[in-house]
Amino acid sequence: MIEIKSIINTLSTEDHNKFVNYLQQKNKRKDTKNIQLFKSLANSNEDSKVICKRLYGVEKSNAYHALRKRLFQSLIDFTANKNLEDENSLDMQIVKYILASRTFLLQNKFSIAYKILDKAERLADEHFLFPILNEIYHTKIQYASNHSKIDLDALILKQKENQKKHQLEDRLNIVYAKLKAMLNEVSYQGNVIDFESELGRLLKAHHIEINSSLSFKSLYQILAIANISALVTKKYYTIESFVMNSYDLLKQKKETDKQLFYQIEIVYIIANTLFRNKKFEASLHYIKEMEQLMLLKKSAYHKAFKLKKTLVEALNLNYSNNQDKAITLIESVIATKHNDSETLLDLRLSCFMFYFQKENFVKAKSISAKLHHTDQWYIEKAGIDWVIKKNVAELLLYIELQEDELFNSRLKGFRRRYTKYLKDIGQTRILTFLKFAELYYLKPERMSKEAFKNQLETAFEWVTIREEDIFVISFYAWLKNKTEHGNLYQTTLQLIES
Repeated sequence: MIEIKSIINTLSTEDHNKFVNYLQQKNKRKDTKNIQLFKSLANSNEDSKVICKRLYGVEKSNAYHALRKRLFQSLIDFTANKNLEDENSLDMQIVKYILASRTFLLQNKFSIAYKILDKAERLADEHFLFPILNEIYHTKIQYASNHSKIDLDALILKQKENQKKHQLEDRLNIVYAKLKAMLNEVSYQGNVIDFESELGRLLKAHHIEINSSLSFKSLYQILAIANISALVTKKYYTIESFVMNSYDLLKQKKETDKQLFYQIEIVYIIANTLFRNKKFEASLHYIKEMEQLMLLKKSAYHKAFKLKKTLVEALNLNYSNNQDKAITLIESVIATKHNDSETLLDLRLSCFMFYFQKENFVKAKSISAKLHHTDQWYIEKAGIDWVIKKNVAELLLYIELQEDELFNSRLKGFRRRYTKYLKDIGQTRILTFLKFAELYYLKPERMSKEAFKNQLETAFEWVTIREEDIFVISFYAWLKNKTEHGNLYQTTLQLIES
């Protein structure tokens, strides 16, 4: 049931209608219940027993399980066929050209065959389809002696250059996979890794350099690697120039529909990087570009990127003194069913923080109450950094609501579980922050004293505001606001703008 629901949730409204038509054409009998089952799963959250009883009059039925299996297979077939029609139509067309050319070659129609292969080569080269290009060159070289117009040496050189590009793409794929695995160890398991050293080592070990010969996909993978590095180190300012220059390089290439998915991914990385570097207006510019790209190809990727776009847009709005707009934007999608559970959790936590900054602590608590799973569950879903931010934010909320027992027990639990990890990754200032938060909790009146203010200023190791992480500044703003007795949201904005 879960697998079927997950597949159905990926379908757009248009795909829903197409799938129903697909089932109607496939059904040979009028009493087949697969359309009823599909609509029940698509339009409700009813469990199997309820659906089974409505379809068959009983809560359990072998016929129901057989029907569910057939629907699952139909969804797989429909998805595969749709991808063949939409995504791989060009690949299939080029393969047809190759097959047709080989037929003519066997019939000694060399001139016609090579004209077809030339057309296939132009298309494959334009879309960076290195494996298919290799097949084209292989076929051209095989029959070169039968066609006097062929420059065999030039053809062999082309094949070797293509093989280099293909191998480079494979090497990048390997580096990307290894770095993603390392990120999982850091973010999802709490292991400590010198990520920047590993990145440099892997790029050097696989002989990868960044230049204009990279394909669209390869450029995306390089940018994704840089983004992973910044995510782990919190040093987004170190990758901004590289990311922007790489995209400028990318724009010089001929754009194609095949590259749309990767282009949206890249624009998202740029928008997020600019936000983390507190360049909100520039980030929102790329959000608009992202939205325009999401509408292309009949909005083929709109659903896939909707939550990511909403998250970065809302964060930019919030830190641009447009908090109410940010909250409204998040609340318009937060109840949406979506497979991107990690971004959905980011949206919920952001909404929680927006209401906290707004000092609407009752509303913040209502959002927090819905995040009721264990820390381990959230570590597996969203990563350890997300869990730490959630815990710290909730501790501040307990202080504001004067929920003493919850604050004391959760603070002890947090220190017991995360102190070693925070020390290992060099983030002891989180522990220092909580120490000051506890001091305020125990004796709020001390926050107004000048000696305490000075102690607070010197307790943290600060880099410049340009280099400091925006979320670290946001938490510190809470402490600073307690010493100034001002408005939390405005204090946060003033710190970021200073």
